[in-house]
Amino acid sequence: MNYKLFQVPPGKTISLQKDYDPAYLPKGLDKLQGEKLLQAGIDRLSQLQNVLYAQNTYSILIIFQAMDAAGKDSTIKYVMSGVNPQGCQVYNFKTPSDEDLDHDYLWRYSRCLPERGRIGIFNRSYYEEVLIARVHPEVLDRQQLPMIPKGEKLWPQRFREINQFEQYLTNNGVVILKFFLNVSKAEQKRRFLKRIDTPEKNWKFAPSDLAERQYWDEYQRSYEAVFNHTSTEVAPWYVVPADRKWYTRFLVADMINQRLEGLGLKYPTVSKEHLAFCRRRG
Repeated sequence: MNYKLFQVPPGKTISLQKDYDPAYLPKGLDKLQGEKLLQAGIDRLSQLQNVLYAQNTYSILIIFQAMDAAGKDSTIKYVMSGVNPQGCQVYNFKTPSDEDLDHDYLWRYSRCLPERGRIGIFNRSYYEEVLIARVHPEVLDRQQLPMIPKGEKLWPQRFREINQFEQYLTNNGVVILKFFLNVSKAEQKRRFLKRIDTPEKNWKFAPSDLAERQYWDEYQRSYEAVFNHTSTEVAPWYVVPADRKWYTRFLVADMINQRLEGLGLKYPTVSKEHLAFCRRRG
């Protein structure tokens, strides 16, 4: 499948509302088919991860960003269900600690980067530093910043720094995949209500979810700015339709697999002498 439909073209200005449909679904694909394709994708990802781990040349950094209730947690759960835990690590970045705030804003993320041969997942990421910090400027007050540009002058600087950071990672064998799970405001409301009405989902709901929902338009504009400035040739953004969770999961799994397959991964070759030595010792 050609995923250019979901990619934010580097250098192009996009509009989330006009250019990307949260409920998009290709003709002829239904939930049953999608779930079968997802399972096939999970199996394929398991195979590719084995080769990635054995080759020990590349690492994969998968970034998930989204509005609340877009399905980040469940997408990670399903897509990575077949992956060997020894070769995968997931980090969920919440409010920075005092230690985090005593370092530069990329520090806590850079120390969690995946080692060669591993898949690293950021459930939210350093992009929060140009999203939530932009919607809630008071976040910057805790960052103990020196005399550097603040307000609207700060964001272009951080966009440049993030692009340079991702270029550096790419140069060193870190393959970056960035997914924005694009849920509609109406679907988010439906999922919030389900969390309230379903006892086993009550724990997922917090009053702060409703408070953040009031900033929906501000977040949409902030995300557009992020995509327009940080979707690059080496690390493009993908805006994934998220109103149907089964389709979201299938797309994410398939896009990860396509990227891995494009790396030309191979198991390391072992010399005949080494094999003969092992047979003698065995």
